[in-house]
Amino acid sequence: MRLEDLRPTPGAVKERKRVGRGPGSGLGKTSGRGHKGQKARGTSKVEPWFEGGQTPLQRRLPKRGFKNFAKKHYAVVNVRTLEEKFNEGDEITPEALLERGILKKLLDGVKVLGSGELTKPLKVKAHAFSKSAREKIERVGGKAEVI
Repeated sequence: MRLEDLRPTPGAVKERKRVGRGPGSGLGKTSGRGHKGQKARGTSKVEPWFEGGQTPLQRRLPKRGFKNFAKKHYAVVNVRTLEEKFNEGDEITPEALLERGILKKLLDGVKVLGSGELTKPLKVKAHAFSKSAREKIERVGGKAEVI
């Protein structure tokens, strides 16, 4: 093999497009850009954020803050409250908490938090538990069940 025998792989090198060289070339007159319009002129550069003159997204959105539409707002109850208001072996559900007036609204569900101590086994059904609340309920022989 000699240096003058080296060739690029077939298909690796394309001929460049020669636009505006007459109707026979297939790319004459408008050079493949069509007639008029934004993309036919000058640099024909349309920025990715341009929305055709409509007020752009970055101007439609407020400048400060953000509200997460998917955030869950839980009605919270502490282990301390369960200890005070319920007897040993009771089954605690969101409905039971509403009936006894411990909660005013359920919101997106009930979350049990671990503030306070628990001495009696309770069967608690809620939408969420903090780590410490789950530990305290299970330590005294109770059951923490996620609905």
